[in-house]
This record gives sequence, structure tokens and C-alpha cells, in this order.
Amino acid sequence: MMFTNDSHNAFAERRFLIVDDFQGMRSMLREMLKTCGAKDIDAASNGNEAINMLEKGKYDVVLCDYTLGAGKNGQQVLEEAKFRNLIGLATGWVVISAEKTQDMVLGAAEYTPDDYIVKPVNEATVRTRLLKVMARKAALHDIEKALKSNDYKRAIALCDEQLVARSPYTSDLLRMKTSLLMKSGQNDKAKAVFEQILAQRDIPWAKSGLAKIHLLNKDFDVARRLLSEVVEANRTYLEGYDLLAKTLEEVGELDEAQHVLARSAELSPNSMTRQRSLGEIAQKRGDLEVAEKSFRKTISLGEYSVFKTPAAHIGLAKVCAEKNNTAEAIRVLGEVHKQFDDPEATLHAKVIEGAVQSKSGNLVEARKLAGEVAAMVKDSAARLPAHITLEAADLIMGTGNKDAASELLKIVVQNNHENQQLIEDVKKVFVKGNMEQAGNDLVESSLQEVVQTNNRGVALAKEGKLDEAVTLMRNAKAMMPNNKRILLNLAYAMILAMKKNGRDNGMEREARECLDRVQKLDPGEKLYGEYRAMLETLAT
Repeated sequence: MMFTNDSHNAFAERRFLIVDDFQGMRSMLREMLKTCGAKDIDAASNGNEAINMLEKGKYDVVLCDYTLGAGKNGQQVLEEAKFRNLIGLATGWVVISAEKTQDMVLGAAEYTPDDYIVKPVNEATVRTRLLKVMARKAALHDIEKALKSNDYKRAIALCDEQLVARSPYTSDLLRMKTSLLMKSGQNDKAKAVFEQILAQRDIPWAKSGLAKIHLLNKDFDVARRLLSEVVEANRTYLEGYDLLAKTLEEVGELDEAQHVLARSAELSPNSMTRQRSLGEIAQKRGDLEVAEKSFRKTISLGEYSVFKTPAAHIGLAKVCAEKNNTAEAIRVLGEVHKQFDDPEATLHAKVIEGAVQSKSGNLVEARKLAGEVAAMVKDSAARLPAHITLEAADLIMGTGNKDAASELLKIVVQNNHENQQLIEDVKKVFVKGNMEQAGNDLVESSLQEVVQTNNRGVALAKEGKLDEAVTLMRNAKAMMPNNKRILLNLAYAMILAMKKNGRDNGMEREARECLDRVQKLDPGEKLYGEYRAMLETLAT
């Protein structure tokens, strides 16, 4: 094959990073790149060094081995680089590795590198494959710039421009466009694009994307049908398995959900999130052996991962307690205190330790821990995840402090007044504390209080008393920072206020923060997209 000056210049204009633990391989790849025309080439010998270099500067192309010796492997480097936005859409990431087993290749493919080249390599292969990667990435350069400015509208428009011009990278652009539409809350428009694609060709990512929208809309039967078709026709398409398992879990079919996740984990066993999900479903089903194995695998995989969280330790401790292995449960919880410098993790570990001690009959220690937990959550309960506050209340209720437990349960209700399952879980804690009637009364009064506050805020906005509406809802948000409806109503009141009085950067930022929080709490909330579009209109 003949290579032109244009291809030589393509290498000369870009910055490269080589990541490999063998000096000989780094030197060989460097020489190959130089022969291709590259001038700006850096190299890293391990995962941590690679991350440090990515933190300091922007690279156009990264060539990374899978196996990097002690510490992070290549997949974990790619995970962290994407999670921390150290690389953008226009950065090409090429795995160059001797690893070619199915679980390694599928595991790497989950984080969508731009190519996977199996060692040994030669100059012609490297040149040809990198030219293709660089050409494809160049098409995303302007889109990346728009995203850095959080200008989703502009990014979507740029996708459309290239699609109209019949870009050779149509598939990449359609995937990007649908992803942007969903991130900006325009699920109906994304759904239409997916349906247009599928009318022409049965493509797994498009069908899975359509199923995800149905899942967010709670159209579980449709989502299940679509995802079953995806995994039946594409036996190694991991996203399809994961979404199908989530759909099955939503409808309470935990046996089948565990079976689907187990199949997915068998295909790609080195995904932390998948192993943790498998552990959590197995634990719900009472399959303690699978749960323990999955949580231990998750902990092992997480040693060098940016996705390392205390959730697997917490899950494993609960399993050990259920198996009456109190000493191991306490040891695992001790690791949370050692490994995670996070007040929320410390609190959760202490809550579970109290529950473990109570279950094993160590009531004096359980009461001591419950007292410490009560002091820790006194001023922070409203900002905690609901399940942690609920577990804390359960511990405190069980050790006799019913007033403190009731206050926590009231906070859970107020922050989640539309979540019927959580409300039922709150009532169960009251029943366990022999407070069924008092609990029902507290739940009912708390629900009424939230509804009245929301109704008052909406009424003020309709009357044009926008400053009063914003003040009321801000105060409500301070008390109920995780209440989706409060957040939506505050954002809406601020949008109306800016429409009337003009843009206010601080208020606009606050409204965006409210909407971002809503999307995290409920990715399927339809008003998110509507209100975000209204904000975008204000900004233009």
C-alpha cells in the first residue's frame, strides 16, 4: 500500500501517548510512529503514570496495552480516563495487546476503545489502523468543543450537519446524537431516531437504546421483548444482557434477572458494576453463595479501579451476617473505614455494624453504635441516600430510641413522597418498633405537608408572585434536598422568573443543578427534558 504526504502529515499534526510496561515495546512503537511521521510522542510504563500524563496534557491518540504489570490494567486506565474526562470524543484510544481471550476482548470492548490490535504488530498495520481512527475522530472534533461548553443543542446540530452531508461515520454520529438527546432529556426525539434506524436495519445498539427509553418510561413489557430479541440474536452483546436484567428486576422477576446477569458475567467477568449487580440480586433472592462470590470478586476488581466504592464491602458484610459469620462481617466493615475516606461510607459501615451486632445478640455494642449513628445523621439525614437513612432508622428504632428513628423516617418520607415502595418500607420499620398507628399517622401528615408546600409554590408561580415562589421552594429544598418534585418546581419557578426579569447567571446555574439532581434521582422524569429545553432557550 502506498502512503501519501497527507497521511505523513496526519501523524505529524497529532500528539501520541504510548502506554506499555515493557521498554522494548515502548521503543518499538515509538519508532513505528516516527516512521509514520509522528513528532510528538510520550510514553508511560504503568497505569498510574499514564493517568498522571493524561491529567497534565491532551493527547490525540493513546496506544495502550491491556496488561501493565502491578496496579491498573489498560481497561482500568481507559475507564478512569473517560470517567474523569481526561480524554474527549476526538481522542483515539487503541488497545495494543497480546491478550485475545474472549473475556479480555469483550471486557475491553465495553469501554469502547476505537480499535483493538493484537500483538505482534508491524508498521503497516499500525499506520493503516491509526489513520482510520484519526480520520473518524476528526469528524467529532467540533462536537467535542460544543460538549465542553455544555452546549448540547449545538452538538446535536453538528451531528445533523454531518449526517445531512452523508458523512462516512454515520453510525458514530447517530450513536452520538441519540446519546446527546437522552442526556438532554429529549427521550421522545431519541426514540424517533432509534425507530428510524431500526426501520432500515436491525442494529443491536439502536434496539437496546429504544428498549432503554421504554424502560425509563416504565413500559417494561416492550423493553423486555426488545432486549430479549437483542441477546437472542447477539449472544455477546453485554449491554443488552445488563438492561434485560434491570428490566426483569423492575418487574420482580429476580430469578430470571440473576440468570441473565450470570450469563453476562460469564462472558465478561471483569466488570465491577456487573459483578456487584449480580451480588445484589443474589442477596435479595437469598442466594448467599453467589452473592458472597460476586461481592468478593467486585472487591478484588476494584482495588485499582476508579469505580471502587464501599457498596461491595457493605453487601459482603450483610451476606456474612446472614451466614452468621459475625467476625468476618466486622472485619469487612473495618476495611471500609480503612479504604474509604468518606463520611457517608463511614456512616453506612457503622449502621451495618450495629445491625450485625444486634443480630448476633451483642445488644450493648449495638446500642452504642446506634447512638453514634444517631449523632452522625442528626444534621445530614436529608442529604443522604434514602436507603442509608432508612437502615439507620431501623437500627435506632431496634435499639429503643423511637423518637430519633421517627425523625429520620419522616425525612425519608418527605424526600421521597412519590416513591410508594419506599413509603411501605418506612411503615415496616414502624411496625417492627410496635408503632404501627403512630407511624401511619406520621407518614400521612408528612405526605400532606410536602403536597401542600408544592401546591403553594405552584399557586404563587401561577399568580405571578415569582420571587415568593422561588423563596418558598428554596426553603423547601433546604429541608428536602432529594425531593424530585420540590427540585422541579424550584427550577420551573426560577425559569419563569428569568423569563420575566432577564437572565441571572447564579439563578440559571442553580436551576441547572436542580435539574441535574432530578435526572440522577429519576432518569425517566419527562419534565427534566422540558425544563432543560426552556433553560437552553433562555441561554440563546
